[in-house]
Amino acid sequence: MDLSNKVVVIMGASSGIGAATSRQLAKDNATLIIAARRIDRLTEIKNEFPNQNIHPFEADVTNFNEVKKVIDFAVSEYGRIDVLYNNAGIMPTAPLVEGRRNEWQNMLDINVMGVLNGIAAALPEMVKAKFGHIITTDSVAGHVVAPGSAVYSGTKYAVRAIMDGLRMEQAENNIKTTIISPGSTGTELFNSINDVDQKKFAEDFFEQIDGLQPEQVASAVEFAIGTKSNMSVSEVIVRPTRQSL
Repeated sequence: MDLSNKVVVIMGASSGIGAATSRQLAKDNATLIIAARRIDRLTEIKNEFPNQNIHPFEADVTNFNEVKKVIDFAVSEYGRIDVLYNNAGIMPTAPLVEGRRNEWQNMLDINVMGVLNGIAAALPEMVKAKFGHIITTDSVAGHVVAPGSAVYSGTKYAVRAIMDGLRMEQAENNIKTTIISPGSTGTELFNSINDVDQKKFAEDFFEQIDGLQPEQVASAVEFAIGTKSNMSVSEVIVRPTRQSL
């Protein structure tokens, strides 16, 4: 796909779906501003594509000023943002009775406020330009709740509500919105699970159902970005074929 006319900002680009999407869009010749806390991982991606316009930024999505710095660079350097992809997220699942309040707060800060920080930084620029596309990684957990994942699912249900509200508010400004909801995918998300039993369950489940690879989810993101201006892919759910929930 030729995306050489696209300026794309990817938050949470250092691993998993974010890294896979960065590499795919680089192959598509998109101009990329990639951000995450691990700048070394981002530099590796840039070095893989020495002939492409790729700008790595160290940024924490929970810090609005750092997110805005990334957006401001894109606007200053290229005059616009065609796509913002909010991908950062964590999944420390555990039963509610364990009362892991710090984990709950971290999920709210990253999974929900991280998305809102991206929207707050990029949306005013898109409204001024009367075009743009905001994409957010959700989850099948934003469509169904399972024991142990109540808070994680809560953050993902919230993301669905936020993104659908954004869609309705900005339709007249020609701004697209897309929610990407993957099923079990082989990423470092499992490493954010501190409950030993929950982590083993997630890893075993991934193996049992032949889970998705990040590149497969990245292809859904690529498709949504590549659509014509009059077509908005509002939501994509991609599950392993053998995942029933």
